Amino acid sequence: MTVLEDRLGDHMTARVDRLVQRDQIHGSMYTDPDIFAAEMQRVWKESWVFIGHESEVPQPNDYVRKRLGLEDVVMTRDAQGEIHLVVNRCAHRGATVCDAHQGNSSSFRCPYHGWTYKNDGRMLGYPYAQGYGGKGKLQIDMGTARVGVYRGFVFGTFNPGAPPIEEYLGGAAGEIDRLCRLSPTGELDLSKGWLKHRTRANWKLVMENETDGYHPPFAHGSILTVTGSHIGELYGEASEAVTRDLGNGHAENDLRPQFRKYGELMKWNGNGADRVPDYVQGMRELHGDAAEEILIEGAPHLMVFPNLFIAEITVFMIQPVSVGECIQYSTPVQFKGAPDLNRRMLSMSIGSVGPAGMLLADDADMYERNQRGVALHDPEWVNVSRGLHREERDDNGFLVGGPNDETGMRAFWKQYCRLMGSEVQR
Repeated sequence: MTVLEDRLGDHMTARVDRLVQRDQIHGSMYTDPDIFAAEMQRVWKESWVFIGHESEVPQPNDYVRKRLGLEDVVMTRDAQGEIHLVVNRCAHRGATVCDAHQGNSSSFRCPYHGWTYKNDGRMLGYPYAQGYGGKGKLQIDMGTARVGVYRGFVFGTFNPGAPPIEEYLGGAAGEIDRLCRLSPTGELDLSKGWLKHRTRANWKLVMENETDGYHPPFAHGSILTVTGSHIGELYGEASEAVTRDLGNGHAENDLRPQFRKYGELMKWNGNGADRVPDYVQGMRELHGDAAEEILIEGAPHLMVFPNLFIAEITVFMIQPVSVGECIQYSTPVQFKGAPDLNRRMLSMSIGSVGPAGMLLADDADMYERNQRGVALHDPEWVNVSRGLHREERDDNGFLVGGPNDETGMRAFWKQYCRLMGSEVQR
């Protein structure tokens, strides 16, 4: 137990017990610095956290700097091709070792006293070895995190007892499989770079929004009207889409039932089949008759606890900064072997969540409105009860709500409370 964890003690669990209820969340859960400090330990260090994608370090000895919670880490690929997460801190005096955002190197050298390490964090050596009794007398490695890789998605945790990544993902793994199935090669390429959107809002407000099917017709109403988009009707009361609790805090807005009702190839992507003929033909050759269903159902709308969001054509990664600030990283989905579709998805992703993107601008405004509001005194609670009375279990035992119900938010809070040592009140 760390000094901070000892200071937090059981009183934090008791506070969460009082402040998180099944149908409402107290505003202080988004504004209290002590709660933020506790969740950085109990959620972000104990859970599997999305870090990035293997395609960002394609060659041996490639590296890229990342964050695991508030920790500065370097994602590396060693000479044998294995992925590592190395804490960017010299084991001698704590100096930052790697300054570059990305590069290629088999080793890192601390600029302070010259200690050197392999790119998997193991010590190589130190100058003036006689001061430590000679070469090889001292063996202090850089810190590392556990690594879990699923279909190229890289996750990290500081928890040695965390379950295997496949077990942790559970039902969410099948949705990642579904995304990869849309690639003619079965592989993704997420190496176009990550746009950074800094938002003056607590990270939990952002993650709640990722499964909120209630807001699109309202928050995004103007842009949906101008573009003639069908997104609003996907989440309307007449939609056959559902919201699903996938366990372990993961949730999806499953739009497949409504897309099956439409019965149009590539409608999920905003492109007709005639606009990407090479891609459609390649998928038909690969999957045969099954290609029609695959191209109708499209990509998932998936939230993986605590910080990964796959929104059909864009992947988001949420990074907490402070109790009232976070960074939302985004990168376009690219399918290996699908150049005609990739060009369109890149353009669409930039248009929706790029520097001048209209959808993310709407969402960011709402995050910050929420953050300002939850800091006010009255009313003290935010409501997450939508659809609670009509949830059911599907054939796989997952809890399912309507297209605009808050089933996904409640899934998030159940996992959050479990990691904080609490239980959502019934």
